[in-house]
Amino acid sequence: MTTSRERSSDLRSEYNASLGPGLLESAYRVCLHQELILQGLGVEVEVPIPVVYRGRQVDVGYRIDLIVEDRVLVELKAVAKMMPVHESQLLSYLRLGGYPLGLLINFHVVLLREGIRRMVNGMTKDSRSSEAKRL
Repeated sequence: MTTSRERSSDLRSEYNASLGPGLLESAYRVCLHQELILQGLGVEVEVPIPVVYRGRQVDVGYRIDLIVEDRVLVELKAVAKMMPVHESQLLSYLRLGGYPLGLLINFHVVLLREGIRRMVNGMTKDSRSSEAKRL
């Protein structure tokens, strides 16, 4: 049985070998979507995320790049340098959507593992350990 860590490592190797840096974010999104489906995972693409302001839902056009297995939010980037605002964006999406875990993936790197950040939604120290065991 293959663990999710092994699958993740295989996925990174595939991306490094076949795509590399320099493409548009949309190309990476389509290819990652296909790869996750080939891995047998449930994936939603370009999922709208509403913003509630003063009790009213406001459509401001936010879209989550990928949601994997209804649990993990994936935000993709193809930028020369990750900025703190990118992490803030992921944390906001996690909060707005109520997702426990998010991955921020920047494809504009030589080694994909250098472009991946894992973030957890508003966990306290006590709940973090029990949630990590479930994920």
